[in-house]
Amino acid sequence: MTEVAGHSPSPDGLRPLALLALGRTGADIERLVREVRRKLRREERAIVWADLETALRDGQAAMSDDLRWRASVHEAGHALVYTLTGIAEVKAASIGLHGLGMVATVANDRLPQNEAWLMNAMAAILAGRAAELLLFGEALAGGGGADESDLARATDMALAAETRLGFSGHQPLLYRPPTVAMNELALDRDLAGRVHVRLLAAEAIARRLLEEHRERHHDIARRLAAVGIVSGDELREMIGGAKDTAV
Repeated sequence: MTEVAGHSPSPDGLRPLALLALGRTGADIERLVREVRRKLRREERAIVWADLETALRDGQAAMSDDLRWRASVHEAGHALVYTLTGIAEVKAASIGLHGLGMVATVANDRLPQNEAWLMNAMAAILAGRAAELLLFGEALAGGGGADESDLARATDMALAAETRLGFSGHQPLLYRPPTVAMNELALDRDLAGRVHVRLLAAEAIARRLLEEHRERHHDIARRLAAVGIVSGDELREMIGGAKDTAV
C-alpha cells in the first residue's frame, strides 16, 4: 500500500484522485506511484496526496462546462434506471476529464432472466442516450462508435433475444450462433426490423422512467457535475425509496 505523508483526505478530498484514475488499471497506478517516488527522492521529500493528483493530471485537458454537464446527464441516466429497475446495484457513477464516464454496477443475480429482465437491462444501457435526448434534443456520438459502446451492447442483447434466447415471436426455437446472427442482421431486413423494434421499446422504458423521475435525475446529474464521482450509497439516498419494475 502506498504511504502518503500528512493526514488522510476526506472522501470528498479523494474524489479528484478517484476521478483522475478512471480508466487506469492497478498496474498503471503502481507504475505512476513508482515514478512519483523516484522523482521525489531526488527532491528529498516524502510523497503527499497533491503529488499523486498532479501526476494523474499530467497531460490531461479538463472538460468544458458544457461537455461536463452532458456527461453528467448521460451517466446519471444510467445510474437512475439501473437503480429503479433493480437490474443492478450501482457502486459508483463518475465522469472523467475527457468526457469519459462510467457507472460501476454489480448485477442483481436474484432476478429471473426472462424477457422482462432483458428489456429492463437494455433500458438501463440506453438510459444515458435517452437522458441526453430528453434534455438536449440530441445525443453525442459517445453512445455508439465501438463494440463496447451502449448501442453495441444493447443491439447485441436485442439480437440475442431474436436469435439465441428463445424470446422471438418468429421462429423462437431456432438458435443461431452470435457470428451467424450478426451476419444475418446485416442481410435480413426483417430481422433488423425486429431487433430495432426491441431497441425502441427499451428506449421507451428508459424515457418513461427518466420523465417520471425527472427531478431525481437532474439532482444526480448536478451532483455528479459538481464533484465528479457519486457513490452508490449517496445515489440511493438521493433516489430515496423510489422503485419501478418497468416491464
